[in-house]
Amino acid sequence: MPSNAPSHRSNPAVFPVTRADALARLAAFAPRAGSAYGQGRNVDHGPGRHDTVSRLSAALRRRTVTEAEVIAEVLRHHDAQAAQSFISEVFWRTYWKGWLEQRPAIWTQYLARCAALKQQLRRDPDLAGRHADAIAGHTGIDAFDHWMRELLDTRYLHNWARMQVASIWIFTLGLPWELGAAHMAARLRDADPASNTLSWRWVAGLHTAGKAYLADAERITAMTGGRFHPHGLARDAAIPADAPPPPATPLRTTPMPDTTRPAVLWITPEDASVDLATALQDMPVRAVVALHDHVRDDADRAALDDALSRAARQRDVPALWAQDVDDLVAIAGDHDATQIVTGFVPLGHLGDELPAIRAALDGAGLVLAEHLRHWDRTVWPHCRRGFFALKQEIPALLDMLVPHDALDCTLVDTIR
Repeated sequence: MPSNAPSHRSNPAVFPVTRADALARLAAFAPRAGSAYGQGRNVDHGPGRHDTVSRLSAALRRRTVTEAEVIAEVLRHHDAQAAQSFISEVFWRTYWKGWLEQRPAIWTQYLARCAALKQQLRRDPDLAGRHADAIAGHTGIDAFDHWMRELLDTRYLHNWARMQVASIWIFTLGLPWELGAAHMAARLRDADPASNTLSWRWVAGLHTAGKAYLADAERITAMTGGRFHPHGLARDAAIPADAPPPPATPLRTTPMPDTTRPAVLWITPEDASVDLATALQDMPVRAVVALHDHVRDDADRAALDDALSRAARQRDVPALWAQDVDDLVAIAGDHDATQIVTGFVPLGHLGDELPAIRAALDGAGLVLAEHLRHWDRTVWPHCRRGFFALKQEIPALLDMLVPHDALDCTLVDTIR
């Protein structure tokens, strides 16, 4: 490869996050999202060859494109039955979000446990050594070691490989699942607090009581085309001790945007296409803003730069980068805005900061209003139990959601 060629890690066509790149990838992938996807989605062909999956996770995580847009394009090429495997995977993402939103204690407990384990790593040389070997890919388990290096090199892993990594981490290496989840969250380009945390819990046997996922050496060999032959994998799943998940609680309520009041539109990595939401099109927006404080990596920055530029052109208003909430208050004052409007902020690192942000804005006489997508408002109430309960509702939900939400971002005009 020429020295000036884009790497697999940085090439925007490989792991797109801007809207144009994501829509181009969607257009290329959608014709293969039917039976071919269902048959080949669990095969890991290795770095640079993940063409059987959509590779839209980084864009969907930031909502550069929406779930409904993706499904609408797939349904232009396949009927719902043929595309059911792919559609189910999209709904899994929503399921994890909705499930965690209704059990915020799980996120709080995870963070507390991570903090405690980081202290333990400083006191326990054996745990620290095994942890260091695992994240460096020095365990002697060929598939696991390769995947840990691939994660470091490309900031991506095939979803099926993530399950194998988590299982080997927990049951073969005997490491706390929280440390594995934290390591993956810090490195994945598409890291999502709900999907990552709850997927690790699912593998560990903590999401569905007593049902863990145990990696199998023969299946790893088959699903990687014979590239790996791991030895010494655990044959039994010693499920970590943990309290049962708490019952679901009501979803958090938040002020809705007032489309008659002048606003600053705050674009975050949680919803980088909120500027295109149909419900906000008539709102008098005075400026669009993103905050440096909430940029965790280059993918966040690319998605937000793209969103700011697009929103500024569409509305003919200034697009501004601010450092923190104090700057946000100042920008609102400069533009005579009385509300800050953003996409709904779910549980996660930005969500952890939201109470303090809201208090600061309240103190300045500004309302913080969050736009909850029709998709989330409709699907999340079905995410209180196991995924099967949601899966049964998918046909009816598609009829309700895709015609409505696919219009949210004028997908057809953009990619055809």
